[in-house]
Amino acid sequence: MNLRLRHLISRQTLNKLTRITSSSSSSSAIFVAHNNHTQNQLKTPPFLPTQIKTFHSSPQLNHSLSTAVVDDEEDEDEAAMNEFLSRFVHNMRGKLNESYPDCDKPTIDAMLLVIVEKLVSEMEKGGNLEEKLVSGNGDFSEDLWKTVWDVSNNVYLEMEREKKKEKMKKFLQSEEVKSMARFASEVGVRGDMLHELRFKWAREAMEKAEFYEGLERAGEAGKEGELGKAEAGAGAGAEVVEDSFVGNDDGGLPKRHGKIKYKLYGLDLSGSMWKEAAEKVHEAGEVISPQEAKSITGKCKLVTEKILGLGKQDDFGTVVSPLLDEWKELLQPNRVDWISLLQRIKERDGSMYIKVMEHVLDEPSFQANIRDYSKLIDIYAEENRSEDIERILKKMSESGMEPDIVILTALLHMYSKGNNVEQANAAYEALKSQGFKPDMEVYNSMIMMYVNAGKPKMGETLMREMELRDMKPTEDIYMALLRAFAKNGDSIGAQRIVNTMQFAGFQQTAESCALLLEACVKSGNPSEARNCFNEMMNLGFKPDDRCTAYMISAYEKKNELGKALYLLLQLEKGGFEPGVSTYSVLVDWLGKLQLIDEAEQMLTKIAQLGEAPPFKIQVSLCDMYARAKMEKKALQALGVLEAKKDLLEYQDFERIIQALLKGDFVQDAQRMYKLMEGQGFDPSYDLQMRFMAIQSFGGKSAGSKRPGLR
Repeated sequence: MNLRLRHLISRQTLNKLTRITSSSSSSSAIFVAHNNHTQNQLKTPPFLPTQIKTFHSSPQLNHSLSTAVVDDEEDEDEAAMNEFLSRFVHNMRGKLNESYPDCDKPTIDAMLLVIVEKLVSEMEKGGNLEEKLVSGNGDFSEDLWKTVWDVSNNVYLEMEREKKKEKMKKFLQSEEVKSMARFASEVGVRGDMLHELRFKWAREAMEKAEFYEGLERAGEAGKEGELGKAEAGAGAGAEVVEDSFVGNDDGGLPKRHGKIKYKLYGLDLSGSMWKEAAEKVHEAGEVISPQEAKSITGKCKLVTEKILGLGKQDDFGTVVSPLLDEWKELLQPNRVDWISLLQRIKERDGSMYIKVMEHVLDEPSFQANIRDYSKLIDIYAEENRSEDIERILKKMSESGMEPDIVILTALLHMYSKGNNVEQANAAYEALKSQGFKPDMEVYNSMIMMYVNAGKPKMGETLMREMELRDMKPTEDIYMALLRAFAKNGDSIGAQRIVNTMQFAGFQQTAESCALLLEACVKSGNPSEARNCFNEMMNLGFKPDDRCTAYMISAYEKKNELGKALYLLLQLEKGGFEPGVSTYSVLVDWLGKLQLIDEAEQMLTKIAQLGEAPPFKIQVSLCDMYARAKMEKKALQALGVLEAKKDLLEYQDFERIIQALLKGDFVQDAQRMYKLMEGQGFDPSYDLQMRFMAIQSFGGKSAGSKRPGLR
């Protein structure tokens, strides 16, 4: 406190101080009003040195005392002292008014003048001002000196806070903080959060600046201290040099014994750990400020233009590769040069960029990293080019790199899209082995792959895993699994999905009811199907043509024609009109019963609706006419089926071939048998035995004498 306040005191200040009580109006003009921030307890301020700290004795001020020789700095000191005295008088006036409420203003002013003159006098004397103020002397009481010390301390803290606020304003308006605030605003940060972030960044910038300023002051103080020690020990200098240094006969710099050690804030920066840290900082600097590409001139420029002018029609091995080798020999490129060339090629031709990128992966000067491989894998994965990806993975393995999470995720999505269950499972397990927790996209890809592959139970397992991790599956995922269970005829699995959907907050819809009904029908349980049908009606969904067809199909499996007709009559009373799906099921059922006239009546009704009959109805017609040995109509339906053989399923082939054999259309049955094998279906054991018998014992074809009819 002594040095700082003595530094603030000057002749001009004392002259101004004597005019404090000249008049009450002038006194009030000098004392600037401030908020009163008094403290209840006496506290030693943090800026005092160890042992007994004195007011205002900070390293910053000591440094300024040794260098304050310029007139501008003296003016600043005058302003600081004036502000200190003004604040002190303002705060002290409040204390005196509390202690002497009966005294008038001139009396209080006189008291203040005496206190300020005594305070300035003690400051000019120097010494430990805290002891003087706290212990007191004959002039003032001990309590008064303590009050003076408290007020002085509070005034200094107020001035420091104001100084820090002004400094904070400068950093708030700095370009660095403004740019970060603009970026945060662009990405969606608004309101109080943006305000807090801006103050946080400004505070960090201010602390960083103060840190470096402290280092500079410490360095200057260290130099001054070394200079003082050198002057003080000039008499014993020869002995110190002999003890500390080894002389150099050549007259060069002296050599020091042992290893130099230097510390900063208690850290031994001469250790090996800091050497490694410095190398990492250097490497990070190269990443943040990368090298610039070399300038391309002369012949190298001509070769570059030739490379950029290449197109898809140019052969890579005979045209592109030699040009790249020539370019490499002329420029001697590093990674930055390769990246610059690749970027220019990508702007011209994306397909050529892929070829050149894959070529330079093997170049040592390119220094390929795992991100370069992942870029190519992403491109190939989007186009589902699995063979090219396998080639890139092989190159990675030869380079000693293993696929990371980014690459494995891209592979998983590609394999899932292609329904490659084995490879997708391998990628999924590899991801989990690296500690990756699957996100929603990964789960969706895997579940949809299992759905498309006809394995809904495995997809359901992943769905349960999602629920355990508090990840809510979407309604689309539930419906995809429900559709897969319905297609497989798994009514129990379909019911589980419906129940899970309801627990998750998704109410049943007409589509979910129809899929559950389909699952019950395909499972061969008409009573359960009827319960689902009734439940759907109770929920307020009117059965459409599709649901009615499912219900009729359920009765067909048990050959309960009476119940089916009764259901149709009940629905027609409610305004239902059968459509193509219902009539198609009836055609199939009547055809199996060989009620040909009734089945053809259903065909007529389909034609009256003005809609084309579904393709699968041709299977029913071929089966019906072949068993009835109606040659012309059977072969007509068979011709339609052969033209669209890719749409036929295993059950369709079996039914057609069995019907043809039943009607003695052996040659046609043999032809369909070969088509079935060509489509990748394995005929049933019964069918294989029948054809073995035909080949062994021979058989007549009712169609062998009708080549014209085909």
